[in-house]
Amino acid sequence: MNSVQTRSAERALSGGTWSIVCGAMLYSILTVTPLMAKHTADQWAWTAPILPLVVDAAVVIVVKLDDVLARLGGHGGRWPIVLRWMTGLMTLALNTADSALKKDLVGVAIHSVAPLLLIVTAETSLAYRRAIAAAMARLETEQRAEREARERAALERREAADRRAREEREHNAQLLREQREHEARLAREQTEREEAARRAERSEREARERAEREARERREREREQQQREREHAEREAAQQRERERLEREQEARRQQQEQAERERRERAALLSAGPATKKLPEDRARLVVHAAFGEGLPVRAAAELCGWSVGWVSTRYQEHRDAAGLVLERAA
Repeated sequence: MNSVQTRSAERALSGGTWSIVCGAMLYSILTVTPLMAKHTADQWAWTAPILPLVVDAAVVIVVKLDDVLARLGGHGGRWPIVLRWMTGLMTLALNTADSALKKDLVGVAIHSVAPLLLIVTAETSLAYRRAIAAAMARLETEQRAEREARERAALERREAADRRAREEREHNAQLLREQREHEARLAREQTEREEAARRAERSEREARERAEREARERREREREQQQREREHAEREAAQQRERERLEREQEARRQQQEQAERERRERAALLSAGPATKKLPEDRARLVVHAAFGEGLPVRAAAELCGWSVGWVSTRYQEHRDAAGLVLERAA
């Protein structure tokens, strides 16, 4: 029997088992529900189908899990057996209880057909599945052994062919290697001669390049030395110019300070004479007005010091202001 026939037999077994289970469940619900309705309070009569449904659900669980375990080649132990027989006996008891209470032996026999068929079908289908699983495992083992034997024989033939081909390749390779070694020896000798010539030429070229590099480096060092000397001379000249500029600036500031101090003393001397008793000469009066402008005295005070009119002093003040503005513009 091949795998296709085995799967067909499993499908037939599974379909027949579930047909019997579904028929027994429907018959059990229709038979047990009136009995439960009689023995249940009127307000709970609607719960009569629950008990047969619960018992039949346990039957479905047992059948389904036994199917899975049988396919996997496993065994659930004692509890699945207890559950299977307990649900079967419960189904038998519930289906025959009404007829047994009425002492109707014919009814008991009729209503025991479906539960007994369900119990026997569950046990038989489980035994069939286990037998099919064992047969399939044995068949797969035999096929695997045959396949491994064929693969091993093919592997041995391949290895023998590979070994013969390898020996032939090694022999050819040995001949080719000897020929290559001879050619390589000749080529190596030629290469060594060429390499010696190249080394001599390279040594001569390196000596020439080294001499040129040394001359170039010497010229570079001389240029750098000259550049450093030139930069040093330029730095010293710049420093000398900077020192001279600082000295000139210091001398100019000193002269400006001396001139400012001299002008201050002259203004102080001109302004310390007090108000003029008579009109001073114009040159003298201009010096007095200039000193008063420098000290920031008002026009009237400058007029009192020189004896000239306020208008004339105002004109001189305006001339000094214009001159100061011109100086500021030039500085800007």
